[in-house]
Amino acid sequence: MPFFINPFAKHDVSDFPGVLIPLQQADRHASVVSAFDKKMKLEGGADSPPIYDEAKAGQHVDYSPTTLEGLRVEIEEDVGASGHDTAYDRKSKVINKAIQDIGMGRYQWQLFVLCGFGWLADNLWLQGVALTLPSLSQEFGVSETRVRFTTCATFLGLCIGASIWGIASDVIGRRLAFNATLFLAGVFGLAVGGAPNWIGTAGLFAALGTGVGGNLPVDGALFLEFLPFASGGLLTMLSVWWPVGQLIASLIAWGFIPNYSCSADLKSCNVSPRGAPCCNKASNMGWRYFVITLGALTFCMFVCRFFLFHLFESPKFLLSRGRQPEAVATVHGIAYKNKRQTWLTVDILNSIGGDPELADDAKLSTKEIVRRQLSKFSTERIGPLFASKRLGINTCLIWFCWATIGMGYPLFNAFLPQYLKNSGKGVPETPTNIVYRNYAITSIVGVPGSLIAYYTVDIKFLGRKGTMAISTCLSGVFLYLFTLSSNPKFQVAFTSLEAFFQNIMYGVLYA
Repeated sequence: MPFFINPFAKHDVSDFPGVLIPLQQADRHASVVSAFDKKMKLEGGADSPPIYDEAKAGQHVDYSPTTLEGLRVEIEEDVGASGHDTAYDRKSKVINKAIQDIGMGRYQWQLFVLCGFGWLADNLWLQGVALTLPSLSQEFGVSETRVRFTTCATFLGLCIGASIWGIASDVIGRRLAFNATLFLAGVFGLAVGGAPNWIGTAGLFAALGTGVGGNLPVDGALFLEFLPFASGGLLTMLSVWWPVGQLIASLIAWGFIPNYSCSADLKSCNVSPRGAPCCNKASNMGWRYFVITLGALTFCMFVCRFFLFHLFESPKFLLSRGRQPEAVATVHGIAYKNKRQTWLTVDILNSIGGDPELADDAKLSTKEIVRRQLSKFSTERIGPLFASKRLGINTCLIWFCWATIGMGYPLFNAFLPQYLKNSGKGVPETPTNIVYRNYAITSIVGVPGSLIAYYTVDIKFLGRKGTMAISTCLSGVFLYLFTLSSNPKFQVAFTSLEAFFQNIMYGVLYA
């Protein structure tokens, strides 16, 4: 096996010998069959055999998962529930079934790690910016209030990146978007280390944000496309990479910034009299070493994605572009990697979705792709969320959680190093090494939160709702308790507990 893999390689089914098996001999995934049987029994009565609705197919047949007619039954049901019924949608559903039947394997676990890099990088840089604020203020002579606009610039880039990359990945392909986000973050992360002034630093952080902002929407969508439905809980598990990013950033900052920063009593050379001792670039290299290290780490993650792992292009994207044989080859490639077999062929796709040469809706134009993305915000899609009083209340509560958490997270976490340093009026500043040590402790305690969320969401009497409610409530309580004392030991105790429950909350919310 070559050490470096061609990231642009295209495939044919002949590249993966031994994976094709006739549908009649296929071992369909138990979750697919049992879920469909259960649905049919609910529609036909508890004692009724699972049958296909005659009104939907024009014929009455017994359901068998290993026949083409049985597969067509499943697709008809799925298409009816989705609201889109085109040749592209039918073929996409067939591919979903094929991936589900292949099951979880080596390819998905490798992708779990590589998608985790995106989540890691996202919080790595969110915390990275926060950890540089005290040093930026001291070196460039910017007030502690004004320097916080560095975070504002970063979040502006994040908003642009999150808005653009989600749609762009449907237009240019998941594979290119998946790699480009980390590439941009790595390049601009390295560039920040050489910024000449505060404006340049903020601008480069904003540019970095356009790459980092695309990680969660692109990586999450990509992981879901290759993830069997039965293993969907791994999306919650993916959030464990988020606190790992914070942990890495805090440990690196603890090593560099306290040891290579200006003395706390020195002011910036920009505001000090000429010839007086002051804080300049040469004596304040800690934050630059820090961001250069983060940039190098991010770029290494890009290299792993681009050269050391061959990411198959999304089969749904290939279908949308009329590249049906390549979409089938991708599914064969997944089966080959997982040492499994698959029944998917071009003929099966054509039998259920129609011949692409005859069907006008077998592929999607760029305009149609953008229209579908924007339709997610239409009243037709949002209206059902308020179909009943209870559903409307639940929808408003979820939106309220997202809005308040989205506001609270940057107001606390993005400025936490400053809060830990300046405990209050009349209280001496906490030494720099203590600030970054306490931040590292907070990060360490927060890591198990996402792991616990992965298990608690499946507990019968707790579930997602209970996990979310309890973790959100406790996060708020510990945030309040943090403000009651200026004692560093008291503060680190409650920031640690808040970080723990916060990560449980995020694990559920993002999934």
